[in-house]
Order: sequence, then structure tokens, then C-alpha cells
Amino acid sequence: MQKRKLGNSGLTVSAIGLGCMGLSFGYGPATDKNEAIALIQKAVDLGVTLFDTAEAYGASNEEIVGEALAPFRDKVVIATKFGFKDGDSTKGQDSRPERIRAVAEASLKRLKTDRIDLFYQHRVDPNVPMEDVAGTVKDLIAEGKVKHFGLSEAGVESIRRAHAVQPVTALQSEYSLWWREPEKEILPTLEELGIGFIPFSPLGKGFLTGKIDENTSFTKDDFRNTVPRFSPEARKANQALVNLIRLIATGKQATPAQIALAWLLARKPWIVPIPGTTKLHRLQENLGAANIELSAKDLSQIQDALSDIKVEGDRYPAHLAARVGR
Repeated sequence: MQKRKLGNSGLTVSAIGLGCMGLSFGYGPATDKNEAIALIQKAVDLGVTLFDTAEAYGASNEEIVGEALAPFRDKVVIATKFGFKDGDSTKGQDSRPERIRAVAEASLKRLKTDRIDLFYQHRVDPNVPMEDVAGTVKDLIAEGKVKHFGLSEAGVESIRRAHAVQPVTALQSEYSLWWREPEKEILPTLEELGIGFIPFSPLGKGFLTGKIDENTSFTKDDFRNTVPRFSPEARKANQALVNLIRLIATGKQATPAQIALAWLLARKPWIVPIPGTTKLHRLQENLGAANIELSAKDLSQIQDALSDIKVEGDRYPAHLAARVGR
């Protein structure tokens, strides 16, 4: 597996990481614990060194990640997050300094480790000055409990304010062939400041794999049921994008998922996507994207085709959309 540096931070990770949220949160029933641990450890075998979890994904998520990675602790980078009231994403934000410290201590125990490699603010808290958030993480870094500071779904102003207090190693936000909003302001800002970018949902929550259409049904506790972009009408309209990716994939003897990930990797050398999966064959497929090189001609073809395709549907319901880009 190729390695990449996250901006100017000096933190080096595998070109593709593993998002662990879906193992127990957001996409239906939790994966069996032993199967989840086996999947994470297989990812290590395949060269993955960046693993992403969060307090808000439930205690079991951090515990599984911690148990799975304990034998490889010094070879991997574990990222987790703070920022929601009581660790519950339905309750709104809470990034008070005392809360950040409490989350750090609890996460260290659940992860069975003595340091958090990358500690993100999960969402910007409008009630807590960013300087206080960054200052608290700076203190945790000085104490050796945290190694690097990250932000998730933050806007340009928040990124700059945080970075002025404690250098931000990485921003984690949604970015993919069907959500390109970060290209307007976020990517130029990250490049200017030397901050790495870790796109989550790089496969459009599964849509860009080509395995989902307007007839696909999700389990009742799958959050995609609430996402406007996953309405049957939007899924039908958005097949044009999948058809484009599939066409390019055929020419490269690759899968649509691999092309979607390879496109992200080709954008900037400091971009590290973190696709999630519960299936071993999907893990292997995703990691295969690191070996696919898209030529300037390929990228130009994709760009030209994208300009003619309008993606239908908002990426979040209104109450969640209000939390991002602050």
C-alpha cells in the first residue's frame, strides 16, 4: 500500500484508510464483533494504517477498533472524535473544554491505548469559541494524550481560527464524484495552510459502487432512508453519474468503486479517502483503487462528463445540513 503525508504535519498514513462507522452505526444492524475485528485486522495485513472511529458511533465501535488494533498499535494511526452531547449525535454539539477532556479519557480507555493519534472535533460547536476547542486539544497534545488535531465538516473561517491556535493536521469532510462542494473553498484553503484532507463517504454512501438503484430497499434503521439524495426519484436521476463511472471502469478493467476512489487520489497527493465496509471482498476491492492510475486524459474525460450531469437531491436532511460548513 502506498503512503501519503497529511499536509505539513509529518503524519504519514496509507493512501486509503478504513472508515469503521458502518461496523456498528448508521447502516443497519451491527456487524458481529469477531467479524468486525477480523475485517480490521485483514485491513492491517493489506497495508491500511489509518482507522477512523468516533465516540458518537457508540462505545462498541471504539472498543472493537481498539481490540482489533492492539497487536499492531505502533504501526497504525487511530482517529476518533469528540463534539456531541453525551456522545449522541441526535442531541446536538458539545465541545466545551471539560467535555473534550472527558471524551479523550473515555476514548483512551475504550481504545485500549495511551494516545489518540488524530482527535477530531466532529462538528463545529457554535456555542464554544474555536480558540477554546483548539486550545484544549493543544493542551492534550502537550500532555501526550493526543498526537494530532483534526476538524470534521468545518468551514473555512473555523479552519483558520483553529489552525492559528493549534496546527490542524487534517480536515475530514464528505467529498466524492457526487459531492464536490469542497473544491470551491475548502481545498484551496487546505492547500494554502498545509492541511491534509480525509474524505468520508468517498463512494457516495455506496451509491457510486453501481450496486444501488431506485428499486434498492434499505433496512429500517439505515440512515440513508432520511437522505434526500437517496429518494427513489433521486436515485433514478443520479444513475447517469454511475453510468459514466461504469464506462470508465470498463476501459480500465476496474470497478466503479475503484474509479471513484482513484479519482479522489488523483485530485491531490494529500487526500486520503476512508471508505467503509463490512465485507472482506469490498475491502480488497476498495484498496485495489490505490493501484489504478487515471491519466490526464481520463481525468479530463471525467471532468467534461461531470459538467453535463446534475446530481439530484440534498446530501443531508435540513436538520443535519445545518451542522456542516460552519
